[in-house]
Amino acid sequence: MIAATLEIDIDPVWGTATDWEALANSAAEAVAAVVPEMAHDNLLVSLVMADDEEVHALNKQWRAKDKPTNVLSFPMLAREDVLLAAANVAAPGMLGDLILAHGVCSREAADKGITVEHHTAHLVIHGLLHLAGYDHETGEADAEEMEQLERKALALMGIADPYAEI
Repeated sequence: MIAATLEIDIDPVWGTATDWEALANSAAEAVAAVVPEMAHDNLLVSLVMADDEEVHALNKQWRAKDKPTNVLSFPMLAREDVLLAAANVAAPGMLGDLILAHGVCSREAADKGITVEHHTAHLVIHGLLHLAGYDHETGEADAEEMEQLERKALALMGIADPYAEI
């Protein structure tokens, strides 16, 4: 399937036991399957799989939060511009940057009793949806819409619903 092109930089802290690049590209394909405007390889995303220290510094600088977080997304286009960029096959559109923190992702996965691979896939999907213009912080309806898209994309990857009541 055609999906946004990911330019991926992986910090050694993530290890080599998992093919993180393949996992991230599978997540991008799943997003493209549920969000048609993301089914264009002319859309570019920078994905950095970083350590906690790098994410902490970025979170402090850009969000005034003095701690690491699981994923940061820095959209470069508004929702309506994402649609325009997807339609413009002549020139790629830079959607933005995603940065994941290894330690935070690993701890959250352990706390949830899931694999770090599944949690990372969820966070990549979540971040890509932010770059596509979705935002769970703008209201309950927007949060539900975003969660439904996450559930659908994760299901395509064979990953359980992270929002299911246990």
